[in-house]
Amino acid sequence: MEIASIAPVRNSSGTSMKKKSWSELKIVVQELRRQLMNFSTVIPGNINFRALSDGRIRIYFLSTPPNGWETTLLYVDIPQTDDITPKRLQWNTLLEPTISSLTSTSTSREVQLLLERKRLSTWGISSYELHQGSGKIVFPASSTLYQCNDYLTGTVFPMELRISQLWAAIDPQICPQNSDLVAYVCGGDIWVTHTLTLHGERLTYAHDGRRPFADDPLSAGVPSYVMQEEFNRYQGFWWQPQSDDGIYRIVYEEVDESDVTLYTFPTSDSTGGDYEEYRFPRAGCSNAKSKLKLVQFTLSENLQISDIFIKDMQCPLTYAFPWMEYIVRVGWTFDSKFIWTQLMNRLQQRLEVVLIPLDNFCEPYSSGPSSPAGEEVDWKSPLGQTISPMQVIYRETSTTWVNVHDLLHFLDVTPTTVSFVWASEENGFRHLYLITSSLLSNSVNGVRDETVPTSAEESHTNTTNLHPRIINKVALTSGEWEVLGRNIWVDAARQIIYFLGLRESPLEKHLYAVSLRSPGNVNLLTKRGYSYTVDFNQDCTIMVQTYCNIQELPTCEVKRVSQTCTNGSVNGLVLTSVGFLLEGGPPENPHYCPSIYNPRLHNGEVLYAMVFKPHNFTLGVKYPTILNVYGGPEVQTVNNTFKGMRQLRMHMLAAQGYCVVCVDSRGSRHRGVKFESFLRCRMGTVELADQVEVLKILAEQLGYIDMSRVAIHGWSYGGYLSLMGLVQYPDIFRLAIAGAPVTNWEYYDTGYTERYMNLPENNRQGYTAGSVLSYINKFPEEENRLLIIHGLIDENVHFFHTSQLINCLIKANKPYQLQVYPSERHSLRNLEASKHYETTLLSFLQNNL
Repeated sequence: MEIASIAPVRNSSGTSMKKKSWSELKIVVQELRRQLMNFSTVIPGNINFRALSDGRIRIYFLSTPPNGWETTLLYVDIPQTDDITPKRLQWNTLLEPTISSLTSTSTSREVQLLLERKRLSTWGISSYELHQGSGKIVFPASSTLYQCNDYLTGTVFPMELRISQLWAAIDPQICPQNSDLVAYVCGGDIWVTHTLTLHGERLTYAHDGRRPFADDPLSAGVPSYVMQEEFNRYQGFWWQPQSDDGIYRIVYEEVDESDVTLYTFPTSDSTGGDYEEYRFPRAGCSNAKSKLKLVQFTLSENLQISDIFIKDMQCPLTYAFPWMEYIVRVGWTFDSKFIWTQLMNRLQQRLEVVLIPLDNFCEPYSSGPSSPAGEEVDWKSPLGQTISPMQVIYRETSTTWVNVHDLLHFLDVTPTTVSFVWASEENGFRHLYLITSSLLSNSVNGVRDETVPTSAEESHTNTTNLHPRIINKVALTSGEWEVLGRNIWVDAARQIIYFLGLRESPLEKHLYAVSLRSPGNVNLLTKRGYSYTVDFNQDCTIMVQTYCNIQELPTCEVKRVSQTCTNGSVNGLVLTSVGFLLEGGPPENPHYCPSIYNPRLHNGEVLYAMVFKPHNFTLGVKYPTILNVYGGPEVQTVNNTFKGMRQLRMHMLAAQGYCVVCVDSRGSRHRGVKFESFLRCRMGTVELADQVEVLKILAEQLGYIDMSRVAIHGWSYGGYLSLMGLVQYPDIFRLAIAGAPVTNWEYYDTGYTERYMNLPENNRQGYTAGSVLSYINKFPEEENRLLIIHGLIDENVHFFHTSQLINCLIKANKPYQLQVYPSERHSLRNLEASKHYETTLLSFLQNNL
């Protein structure tokens, strides 16, 4: 649809006003960033607890110290007895200030990519490992590792840990049973170092490192790209918690990417290379293949690492579970006798929790289990002794997709049963269940459990152990609200489960408790009107809660947890304030507090929206408006939390006289399976209808949104919808600013795309309808309506998406503007690039909206 020609820039009264020059906009960006920094304190994160011998509790956390700018490791001490009146707790810097010079140097490619996957900053220390018993601390910085011991005597100076190697050291993990041992990944393999003798050894030899990248597809201890980006698993090896035979064991993932397509990106960074190579599985193409292996070693009398031995699984996972595509979670049971894993099929509609006995890992031998289809698995070791079989203890299926979470906690393991807490969305919302499953003996002879349906893909295995034998399943929580999937905390002594959930509102995360002795009796432990994150110590007697709402800055408070009832009832829980790590309250400038609305769609569905008023707001005036969109799954943009630096661009736009609107349309998270699966197999074709309907409702209700001057702007999925908005609703959106946009789902990765869109071969119509490239002729003919922004070395949404779009726009002779950042990935991490992007955004809007 044609629209009127672009009018001159107007102020809030509609009259002409002088445009700001580029130099003036640069000053605006700099000043707005300075103002926002004044109320954007870095919230304490990565919280850990340590019980001291004198009864104190030391709380460690990462934050920015007063008058500092880099994140570092700090601590506070909690005495045995508390003051009557809670007070601000004194922050103490653990590391010598000179450590900042060690963390500020350039980082390696491996570290950069890991930080991208974790969405972490590169300023200062981003993570650390604490051994609670000894006080040993290890952290990565500047592509190497540092260690120190907190001897409780003040600040400490960390020493470089790893032996000299050609590659960066990542993912350090301290051995639970011996804090002198630290394992880490270096050059695609697992190494271990004894921190007293400084003797280090390479434990695995999957990756060569000397061959060309294309000829070196194996790695050990490093999850594949898809596993990190789409399943949020960044760990690829796991120490055995304890052992009584003097042997140290690590179970690890070996990844084979030989079938994954290799892509080459140009680069202009300071590493000296002309290009970067990545393996990336596009939708419908081959994924990386994974297997679990075990490496073990001993310590000699002079503390040298010796007797290194690698074991394979007697029955490979791919044989016992031929439908398996992804190993999404791995760990050890608390008794160290079993490795547990969660396996998922390619369409992500089936997930199984599997127990693997330790003796299932045997010395490799040539005559592995290659029984023809239809025959039993031979559970024999190379020496002929019978070994314990793997056992499926739970199965989850879905007609849409199974959302992977971290809510698995083993309570009891006996020779015949296993009890655990698990979360399931089987009834439409994620809730907690107490499950007891039967375990088989070493003998695998038995009759198949006929109550469990089988499929053709597993017909060649005829063993009862590959089907869950659930004895008891009790719902601990229920209702049309969601238990959050990141953490649960278990007080084993009191039989109480603590968890975060959304029972009070989809917009507020609250802490709840439920007793294993009284399922269904859920007790709210936090105050309505705020949203919380929490951390507990090991025995659930001390917690740190961080809370805020949309009008108040975050407060971080330490609380002591006590129980007034002796029967374990959650109604007897008492939370007593000990003191504050950070005190919030309202910001000095109320302009930085948007408002939340809950408009109802024509079909009766209630959505949530957030509106940032222009700072120069005057009643009766209509303002140019930006629909800041994400619109895809796994994200919630509207909630009752304070909007700080993460919403920098929205504050910046409001400060320049724009109204900014954000909408969580159907398909966003935290509203249940039905709400989230609205997008299934039709991404890009239904989300914008919700966004536009809410925008129209708000314009009518509020009276100050100028519907003749609306721009749509977003990044990643939001960039994709910005493009779709311009072609689907050209009469609504005068401008589109698309950052790092997906343009065709066949170019994006398997794990994400296939979860929501199925395989391309199974949903050809959906992929075509959801491709921006299918609508090239609908892009407007007017100039200055489309701005595309993209980092040239974006390893997530490849620049190939944008190049294909531009090729099509050129062939159709359509106008567009392009801003490329040659040294940026999916996120703009360089401060200069961020400022340039913000200046570009303000310039494009003032000139064309």
